[in-house]
Amino acid sequence: MKKRTLKLMSMSLAAVMTFAMMAGCGSSSGEAKSDTPAGTQSAADTSAVMSNEEIIKKAAGEGKVSNWGIGNEYEILALLAKYGLPTEYLSEDFTMDAFDDDSSTLASAMTYNELGLVKNDYDGGYGYGDTVGYIDMNDEGVAMLEDNIFCKKSFAAENPETVKAFLYASLKGWEYAVANPEEAAQIVYEAGSSVSQDHQSYMASEVAKLVSTDMNGNTVTEVGKIDDEAMQQTLDIAKQYVTLDDSAAQDAFSKLTLDDIRDTSFYEAAAGSSDGKFNVEKSEVSIQLKWLPQAQFMGYYVADAKGYYDEVGLKVNIVSGGGDISETTAVNNGTVDFGVTWPTNMAVADAGGMDLVEVAQIYQRSGMTLVYKYDNFKAE
Repeated sequence: MKKRTLKLMSMSLAAVMTFAMMAGCGSSSGEAKSDTPAGTQSAADTSAVMSNEEIIKKAAGEGKVSNWGIGNEYEILALLAKYGLPTEYLSEDFTMDAFDDDSSTLASAMTYNELGLVKNDYDGGYGYGDTVGYIDMNDEGVAMLEDNIFCKKSFAAENPETVKAFLYASLKGWEYAVANPEEAAQIVYEAGSSVSQDHQSYMASEVAKLVSTDMNGNTVTEVGKIDDEAMQQTLDIAKQYVTLDDSAAQDAFSKLTLDDIRDTSFYEAAAGSSDGKFNVEKSEVSIQLKWLPQAQFMGYYVADAKGYYDEVGLKVNIVSGGGDISETTAVNNGTVDFGVTWPTNMAVADAGGMDLVEVAQIYQRSGMTLVYKYDNFKAE
């Protein structure tokens, strides 16, 4: 064990503001995955490591699979069910200490956050380097989409040019950020980063992959486009595992279709604009993030810093998440105009009576992994 004092909050970025839900309580068995971050331990011998299926079954049998249980547990439940295992998991806190001391041997970790803290040895990291591998939800066929852009349906109907202009500039910001992650990380850091500069740089490089690669590993050529196949997979998994306290909301949730929760017309108009000229109905708008300033949201900070919002006639206020009001509630009650959330969160909110619609899908694949130490899963 290599215990460290964690100086960075290893926060799952779905985190505190996920709409209230209660969770009830496949395809790859391939080789372990590992990247080689600088300044970390030397590589382990992966040739004698169990397959993914063997790892999952061993960890589940020992009761050592963990997740935060705050709205992003559904992929884990689907993965366990895929291998015929009970859909139960340990509660994971917002550090990776339980993974460090082996209380959890298969721990949830977002590629752009906790996985970096586990592998890297910069301030707040655990420095495991190549001695760990991870199981990717995309490869396992149980991936769910994450960060999108949404607004109220009524707001979109009343301010269509504003929505198009906001998307045009935001997508331009995301395209630049993906092409220039180091610069994007610096922009976010200067905007009031919630994490260290080293971790911010790591996050930016990993977030760029989620924006520019789809669930099947294909390169995304249209940033922000809503992929109906990925959206449907997300909704199908959510319907199978989301359990709501309110029976009427549960019934409404079970009946939701893609047409109820997404509108592709605004994205298509924004992406199809040749000059970025829009007659905005509202010149000052706001967007609430899911969490504090960090590269998870770098496209908006880049769009602001580069003047892309100014170019389309908008003044945009970027509001941090993590406060008393969730992004879905803030958008629905008109506190802000746009929000960043996960399609599942938004669908649950709509089932509960809100009036929200997705207008762009920024992340095209899941960032969820289960990380493990090779030493804990040696093949016999």
